[in-house]
Amino acid sequence: MGHGHWDDNAYAAAKTFRAAKGEDDFGYTADLRSKPAKEWKVAPALDPLNAVRECRDSADHSDSTPIAVLFDVTGSMRRVPRIMQGKLGKLHGLLKRRGYLADPQVLFGAIGDADSDRVPLQVGQFESDNRMDEQLRTMFLEGGGGGQKSESYELAAYFMARHVVTDAWQNRGRKGYLFIIGDELNKPALEARHIRRVIGDDVREDIDPASVYRELARKWHVYFVLPNQSSYYNDPQIGEHWSELLGQNFLKLDDPGAVCELIAATIGLEERVVDVDRALADLADVGSVAESKAVGKALAKLGTKSVVTSAVPEAGGPSDVVLR
Repeated sequence: MGHGHWDDNAYAAAKTFRAAKGEDDFGYTADLRSKPAKEWKVAPALDPLNAVRECRDSADHSDSTPIAVLFDVTGSMRRVPRIMQGKLGKLHGLLKRRGYLADPQVLFGAIGDADSDRVPLQVGQFESDNRMDEQLRTMFLEGGGGGQKSESYELAAYFMARHVVTDAWQNRGRKGYLFIIGDELNKPALEARHIRRVIGDDVREDIDPASVYRELARKWHVYFVLPNQSSYYNDPQIGEHWSELLGQNFLKLDDPGAVCELIAATIGLEERVVDVDRALADLADVGSVAESKAVGKALAKLGTKSVVTSAVPEAGGPSDVVLR
């Protein structure tokens, strides 16, 4: 966890090997799809039940910065993880080689519907090397959802607020980056029964989702990305809902194929390493010319904001994650 370095050659070789053998990039999903639905379950490495995820400094990475990317994997959103898997090298290249971050550690997660799905939440571990690819490919792309225009984003937010510990925050008062990618609303309430069943905390009362996001924002730069070609891209209720929760950190993305580039460019802006023009030029340099237009449009409202890259804990607030 957190050790080692990303290797483009190993990543490309593994992908070529799987293609030659006719193996799916998301082998865990393929395996489960061959079984009855009653046997579907989260992979042990991604199970959030009674789990804590850590982003720690190491001899290889002394200034670790946590980056968490959690996808909605219901219905039409299933394409996004496959896009990310195909572009991991570019994400890492932009962050590290372009100097956006010295020591990024990346965690992937998947969000479903706790009311209807068999696997409503999956959360990996923070990694700095090619294990982040393995983690992504172990996701179960269930493709469910309850059809009520809401998914369990608030359950994922609760996990990130209460079950993640980072040296960046504990040692440096520095926020991590959390990107939630989806197209629907939070549930009206974070139900205690879902927390108990999926995460394992002994919570007895339902929780207001807005309070979870307020707590989360103390330690994370939180973004919600609504990609085009999803079911509710043009639904004004979605934008109003997320804008009320996250302000200008609600981003609409015309090209879902540019999600990886959007994440890297957003971090570059927050870190004050680049402005929008420089970020788009960097995208062109790594071959993402077509994606840069959509990224520039999505980032237009972030380009002029006053950026804060670290935060001092609020007086009287908790200094660390406290599990109930």
